[in-house]
Amino acid sequence: MITHYLRIPFLNLYLVSLLMLLGCNSSNGQKKPAENKKNKKDTTALAQAPQPAPPPSPPAPPAVLDTALYNKAVMHLLNDSPKLGWPPKTPYPLPGAILPFKRIIAYYGNFYSTKMGILGELPPDEMLKKFAGEVKKWEQADPQTPVMPAIHYIAVTAQGAPGKSGMYRARMPFTQIDKALELAKRINGIVFLDVQVALSTLQQEIPLLDTYLAMPQVHLAIDPEFSMKSGKKPGTVIGTFDAADINYVTNHLTELVKKHNLPPKVFVIHRFTNGMMTNYKNIKTPPEVQLVIHMDGWGFPAKKVNSYKLAVVREPVQFAGFKLFYKNDIKTPPWKTIMTPEEVLKKLYPKPIYIQYQ
Repeated sequence: MITHYLRIPFLNLYLVSLLMLLGCNSSNGQKKPAENKKNKKDTTALAQAPQPAPPPSPPAPPAVLDTALYNKAVMHLLNDSPKLGWPPKTPYPLPGAILPFKRIIAYYGNFYSTKMGILGELPPDEMLKKFAGEVKKWEQADPQTPVMPAIHYIAVTAQGAPGKSGMYRARMPFTQIDKALELAKRINGIVFLDVQVALSTLQQEIPLLDTYLAMPQVHLAIDPEFSMKSGKKPGTVIGTFDAADINYVTNHLTELVKKHNLPPKVFVIHRFTNGMMTNYKNIKTPPEVQLVIHMDGWGFPAKKVNSYKLAVVREPVQFAGFKLFYKNDIKTPPWKTIMTPEEVLKKLYPKPIYIQYQ
């Protein structure tokens, strides 16, 4: 059994509301949207904020996927030794796919909080300089796999208070998502929008991000830890998503890819316990979407490796991810530094193709 302390990266709801209000007033003169008194529809900032400009039409992706190169890249992740159900049987992705041709290295967090991840802990220039150093380390550790840098931004965050909606979640204003896009552009990278539904649902939250998800450089992540199907307060128990929930998102992304002629979307599902994702054999893996099961538990190396085996390796879906915590991974003596890229690649099978720093 995996043991893990609950992560509680909550934003202070009052602070968030104040910052969102100030952001709206300073940028476009709009007032903070009011909650529907009949509570028939949740009208928080994200739903009411001005829509960003439609994305330009992306260039058509290559007509043919290089399947030989794809197979070679997959086998590299397996050290040329398929075992334990790897590689899973999935269709080839559409042309223009990122994985497994490049390894995604992501910086995670929320710009309103210094405690939710590296994105909010440092000023942008300092953060990007540190990020560039990590990218270089990965390029040196695995020269065969180019790096794709990513800004992984929590666009919907679980809260410790119910808020006016009663959903225990806060939607970030589009100005903050635009900031994530601007930072990614500076590093020639991509963006992940992370969703923590709390007492809300994926069906309520994901479509509100469609204007961004229609952009070729924007991808998606969901966090089962904060999916509170039990109705309990986020952070009191570990939440869960079923294959049916994941398939809803996959189908939604598939429709967007087809509608806007996009390259495949990368779809990250966080997981550090088996119960966070149920009925994995029923998860669909269409060519329009690339699924990453991402082990985001923290602790000393042996604990993290064991969690990776239990939560990712034993239930193969498509691709594997692994998180490194700048602070939480070194809480237990004698560890004073986080795992290096060389250690991650040596200790983990398969080699993760998505790496996240928090």
